[in-house]
Amino acid sequence: MAFHQTQKILFRHCDPAGIVFYPRYFEMINDVIEAFFDVEIGTPFETMLATHGVPTVQIAARFEAPSRHGDLLDLRVRTIRVGGASLNLCVDAICEGETRFSADISLVRVRKDMTTERWTDAMRAAFTSHLEPNLKDVANG
Repeated sequence: MAFHQTQKILFRHCDPAGIVFYPRYFEMINDVIEAFFDVEIGTPFETMLATHGVPTVQIAARFEAPSRHGDLLDLRVRTIRVGGASLNLCVDAICEGETRFSADISLVRVRKDMTTERWTDAMRAAFTSHLEPNLKDVANG
């Protein structure tokens, strides 16, 4: 089950040509992941970051079509894989039925000293409940 958040493309997101400057997409990706942790996982970053972090260790993005000032993007977070301390997500941005970008992200839970630590049981259960339906069978089989 994907998590959705709407992002209106603002003037600050655009370059002089009037399209989204691609580094701004990475800010949007981080924002929607932060909202996903807060709303769906029940672990707001402002609480978690007191003792732990979830740095991005890998990201691969595909920019398929430009977004323009005023567009409304439907940002969708899909859980692909839950590891011991890692998490693989896919973030897609859709506007009027057209994919604007997709990104595959790997996060790792770390302590303040940057050593990895396993997800809590509650977080693992929340992530697992968001696994793509076809991937739940693989995880359980």
